[in-house]
Amino acid sequence: MQHIFLSILITDEPVIFGILMAVLALLFYTSQSENPILRKFYGIVPVLLLAYFIPGILVSIGLIDGHAEGINFISKRMLLPASLILLTLSVDMKAIMSLGPKALIMFFTATIGIVIGGPLALWIVSLFNPDVLADHGDASIWKGMATVAGSWIGGSANQTAMKEIYKAGDGLFSAMVIVDVVVANIWMAILLYGAGVSDKLDRFLKADNSSIESLKKKVTDFQAANNRIPSFTDLIVMLGVVFAFVGLSHWLSTAIATPLDTWIKDALAADPTSNIKFITSFGSDFFWLIVFATAFGLAMSFTKARKFEGVGASKMGSVFIYILVATIGLHMNFAEMWADWERNSLLIIIGFVWMLVHIIILLTVAKLIKAPFFFVAVGSQANIGGAASAPVVASAFSPALAPVGVLLAVLGYALGTFAAILCAMMMQGISA
Repeated sequence: MQHIFLSILITDEPVIFGILMAVLALLFYTSQSENPILRKFYGIVPVLLLAYFIPGILVSIGLIDGHAEGINFISKRMLLPASLILLTLSVDMKAIMSLGPKALIMFFTATIGIVIGGPLALWIVSLFNPDVLADHGDASIWKGMATVAGSWIGGSANQTAMKEIYKAGDGLFSAMVIVDVVVANIWMAILLYGAGVSDKLDRFLKADNSSIESLKKKVTDFQAANNRIPSFTDLIVMLGVVFAFVGLSHWLSTAIATPLDTWIKDALAADPTSNIKFITSFGSDFFWLIVFATAFGLAMSFTKARKFEGVGASKMGSVFIYILVATIGLHMNFAEMWADWERNSLLIIIGFVWMLVHIIILLTVAKLIKAPFFFVAVGSQANIGGAASAPVVASAFSPALAPVGVLLAVLGYALGTFAAILCAMMMQGISA
């Protein structure tokens, strides 16, 4: 591996993990600074983007080794399923329904726009460059796009899940991470600008935004009623329950995936052209790990366990997500990406076409049902940005509405893997 400036200086994984945590701490500390220069900087460059890029830069210049298998294992196999449980156990279906049908319609419209947009973008670009449909093994473009589908329907946790399920190569994944953060953050910047002129946009959409004021009051009351200072026992019990379900998810995933994988491989060996190849993901123990973790989180949301949200369940889940994001950054090597700029620029074009399809579908439906722009923005970002950035967009309208972004983003986490698999199967079908 060629590095830009240095040879690898640090290969000790505990030290690398310490550096990643220090980077995250520095980013969040400085993002809350009152310094006008820093406030302006973070107003342009989101923390999430830097959490991806800085570890990649450190790897690219040769300061740290990106092949930290121990860190990768803990992040993907322990923190990822734990974060999914923590972020879904707080789902309140009654609260989601109280947002009104237009909020949910715009959320699901955003999901559909991404599911349809992926294969449509792949097909459109293939008209000019048929090679995008070619089979390149773990470097096949549809596999990389599957990881973006996971990210854009739920966030980074689902992105990593899709990478593992469809075995996208690290080089391709690194390129798709760039596509993800560049395209998604440009759209997020547009949404933040739209929040400042939402009254004009609501007039264009002919929407009545009076329900937003009522929504602000409901969210503020819910937040005040549930938040409390967690005790040590609260945190131990919460994490104990969560990781017990993570362990159970591992056990069940292995028990189901092992015989399924054997059956699928035997069937394909007997008939390589069989349509069973489209369900190869069901033989992945990682697929079932994510399914069971999400299912357990949703099941807990109907029990008293959902009260863990009051002691910081979603905050702890977000901490795990950011550690995962920084770990993903270890796989980015900008020197390698520059060496294949022709392919990477093509991937970015596909990403913009994909996002354009999403936006067109979103605004068309909003116009038809006269949905306030707030529901458009948060519905879209709850899919594309997940719990990390949906609250940011929601709070751009009003700080009291930030939890609405989290609430819809949690729904995105619950649906993300399943919807992304549907999108991936469509893209795989086009490529085949």
